[in-house]
Amino acid sequence: MAGATSATAAAGAFAAGAKARGSSAACPWVVAAGGRRRSGVVRCDAGGDAQAASKLASITALEQFKISADRYMKEKSSIAVIGLSVHTAPVDMREKLAVAEELWPRAISELTSLNHIEEAAVLSTCNRMEIYVVALSWNRGIREVVDWMSKKSGIPASELREHLFMLRDSDATRHLFEVSAGLDSLVLGEGQILAQVKQVVRNGQNSGGLGKNIDRMFKDAITAGKRVRCETNISAGAVSVSSAAVELAMMKLPKSECLSARMLLIGAGKMGKLVVKHLIAKGCKKVVVVNRSVERVDAIREEMKDIEIVYRPLTEMYEAAAEADVVFTSTASESLLFTKEHAEALPPISLAVGGVRLFVDISVPRNVGACVSEVEHARVYNVDDLKEVVEANKEDRVRKAMEAQTIITQELKRFEAWRDSLETVPTIKKLRSYADRIRASELEKCLQKIGEDNLNKKMRRSIEELSTGIVNKLLHGPLQHLRCDGSDSRTLDETLENMHALNRMFNLDTEKAVLEQKIKAKVEKTQS
Repeated sequence: MAGATSATAAAGAFAAGAKARGSSAACPWVVAAGGRRRSGVVRCDAGGDAQAASKLASITALEQFKISADRYMKEKSSIAVIGLSVHTAPVDMREKLAVAEELWPRAISELTSLNHIEEAAVLSTCNRMEIYVVALSWNRGIREVVDWMSKKSGIPASELREHLFMLRDSDATRHLFEVSAGLDSLVLGEGQILAQVKQVVRNGQNSGGLGKNIDRMFKDAITAGKRVRCETNISAGAVSVSSAAVELAMMKLPKSECLSARMLLIGAGKMGKLVVKHLIAKGCKKVVVVNRSVERVDAIREEMKDIEIVYRPLTEMYEAAAEADVVFTSTASESLLFTKEHAEALPPISLAVGGVRLFVDISVPRNVGACVSEVEHARVYNVDDLKEVVEANKEDRVRKAMEAQTIITQELKRFEAWRDSLETVPTIKKLRSYADRIRASELEKCLQKIGEDNLNKKMRRSIEELSTGIVNKLLHGPLQHLRCDGSDSRTLDETLENMHALNRMFNLDTEKAVLEQKIKAKVEKTQS
């Protein structure tokens, strides 16, 4: 894919750059401790002591960070993405890190409870597991996230590091925009990922889990994804994971028997529904669908009239598999539905359709164990095997991706202008508060000198309006030079220089106060 920030190019590396924000800064990996599990029984009282000690250690670490606040003044909060995808990690690793959608709020809560993480979001699909965060400290925040991933998956941090990719600030934002546009997908331009990015925002709104930076970044990513699909022809001829799965099955079947092969689908969710749709496009006339309930199957049957859909309950799954030549699996099951033993128990199939039962598994975690391929008359294909289908037309895919990059760059500039404008907000508030305090104090002295008996309501209001007007006019110029929202030619560097100058002139000390406020909030959260 085009663009230097693709996950493939960035796997295991940091992008380099000199700016404190807005570009990546080179940074070495920090080895995460605690990646291995410990065995043994822990006493209840010891567990309580350990928990108290852990909380005390967290508070001490934060307090130490506060003492060293000056050291981190130049670092600023960073947006980062830490993750792995179909480009960087095999499916067996991705499934260990996969987070079911209903558990996203819990994962966000755990991540934001880490000492140096302010905001977080989780994007977990069959092709990727990515964590987006705003970190108070880049090194410490990344170490905490990698630690969390290691503990969640049971994979040692040293092994994770071989497959994780990491991007910072503008590179992280660009990556998300590319993901939303379908540029980082196994199948260029596929539409399902945009729906999944939308679901992150919807889920965050319902749980109140997303912070303002992550929320705005994901919403702008949705805008970028929509624009790319509307303004380029990237989606023309694009296939989804489900259609690639159908295409793969057709490639593996004898050409003369593709339409006569007995098709079974297990799982009638969104991806399963798309499997049926693409089977129809290939000319298939019948499919058996196994699902927990009949309602979803009836809905698909009502919508798609060009194919005979036979419903079988979940309790009849193995009987249905015994009568199928091709088995598509697309469920949210956390455990395997088919193992080597299950496959061995199934009867052989006709040599006319190749004599090999095909299992096409598009679920993460997987529904079919890799060991099924050890059975003589069975073969398993998972989402990683779909690369075979999408190798064609590489030149055309690269050209489309380059067209999309122009739109992504425009949306990236818009997001960064918004984020840059946040830099000066605390200074604007402090300066106005400082001016209002002086105005109120001097107004009170003036009114006391005149005397309450000599003023009516109209006169008092006029004096108050005069003082407010003078302050507003005096502040207008300085505040204008603190705004950098992309609407004028002023650069971020100029605006930040103005901000630092005003901080010095009026002794506002905004940056340190903001950082200390964030750390204080973290300490209070840990203590509670």
